[in-house]
Amino acid sequence: MKIKFCGAARQVTGSCHLITLEDNYKILLDCGLYQGYDEEMEDFNASWLFDPADIDMMVLSHAHIDHCGRIPKLVKDGYEGPIHCTHATFSLCSIMLRDSAMIQERDAEYHNKRLLRKAKKSKKKVKLKKPLYTSEDAANSMNNFVGHGYNRWLQLRPGVDLLFVDAGHILGSASVILRIQTSNGERMIGFTGDVGRPNRPILRDPAPLLPVDYVITETTYGSKVHSEKPDEVDRFLSILQHTCIEKQGKLIIPAFSVGRTQEIVYMMDRLENEGRLPSLPVYVDSPLAVNATQIFGGHPECFDDDLHDYMLRDPNPFGFNELSYIKRVEDSKRLNHSQEPCVIISSSGMMNAGRVKHHLYNNIAEEKNTFLIAGYCSPGTPGGKLRAGADEVSVFGEMMPVRAGVEVMDSFSAHADQQELLSHLLPLRDRAKQYFLVHGEYEKQKTFAGVMADAGAKQCYTPELGEVVELD
Repeated sequence: MKIKFCGAARQVTGSCHLITLEDNYKILLDCGLYQGYDEEMEDFNASWLFDPADIDMMVLSHAHIDHCGRIPKLVKDGYEGPIHCTHATFSLCSIMLRDSAMIQERDAEYHNKRLLRKAKKSKKKVKLKKPLYTSEDAANSMNNFVGHGYNRWLQLRPGVDLLFVDAGHILGSASVILRIQTSNGERMIGFTGDVGRPNRPILRDPAPLLPVDYVITETTYGSKVHSEKPDEVDRFLSILQHTCIEKQGKLIIPAFSVGRTQEIVYMMDRLENEGRLPSLPVYVDSPLAVNATQIFGGHPECFDDDLHDYMLRDPNPFGFNELSYIKRVEDSKRLNHSQEPCVIISSSGMMNAGRVKHHLYNNIAEEKNTFLIAGYCSPGTPGGKLRAGADEVSVFGEMMPVRAGVEVMDSFSAHADQQELLSHLLPLRDRAKQYFLVHGEYEKQKTFAGVMADAGAKQCYTPELGEVVELD
């Protein structure tokens, strides 16, 4: 039995791991899109480190695009088997994958128009860009999805069983347990997917993993400790007050359409009910976020007790008087040209796609505005560059000066920090023979490996992309 690390190896995106059993039966864990502009990863999304037609079974941890975003291409390129996931992940993927396809189609169209204009002037032949997959491919891939509940063992085939446990990361997110019968006896493999944070709003806390022999674990914040929860509301209100009331500017929050957007809206809903939210317009400018919020309402099985109690007093925790959900392109464009103080929550969270790129283009050069980055951004993305303190950023091929304020609040992160990961993983140390560290930047992974070792964990290994490790 062996594991091949086919994505998110020393990177924080593109999750994909291939387990091959003794009889050559192949199980794929996640099939994520690489999000970023690293030249070394330029061909990652368009190529495979395996033949999709050879995969027998796929298991999906959750619906974020860096974990599910290549599934339509996987099916298009020959995969015919089932894709096992939770019920809520099934629901979210039905909109996430189609949205991802539409973005790729629009990007290809925009790129080709520019290319053809240049070719017309130079009279040279050009190679047109094709989307990785189309909306039709995304729709076709949904035929392979099979939804399941948490905490119920499922037999994938004789000798191979699957269990989903709540990861507390986004709606429907799960850690994966595989129970496999081998010639050396039973082997248990755990895959964390992305681990959420305890005591966060909306979702239940991450559930403990069962004792396993091998652990594949994310390490996004393996070298960082988030700020404490009580600080986050007061700091958020301070940033909002300074930007929108004192400077009469716009507070623009790049946020993932699934998870981050709903958490921020829920926080503002509570502040509004408490009379602490200043009176000003709040816009969620993302069709995907609008659809995702509707899906949230259809999966109360994922909610924590606090939200269930809150809904007895406020049956709509994702809506308040001055909140507007924007779907139409024309309404989004009006926000770009409006001078009214307001809050705009728009995707994507890394500012590398979606409507937030237009808000970035139109607002980054104005000192009165603030961009609040509420989570991890890959270093090569516009969000990553703003996090790093860049003086200018490229948007739509144009270098824009950074004059707006830039604030970072990692306390909003849906990823467990170093100490939370330790608490989640260390109970496994008595049985776990090896921890494989994935979904993290390499230097930060090395830091986390040292912290794990100091806490008594057995070997922590950081595999390279394409590396194959044999298990006993």
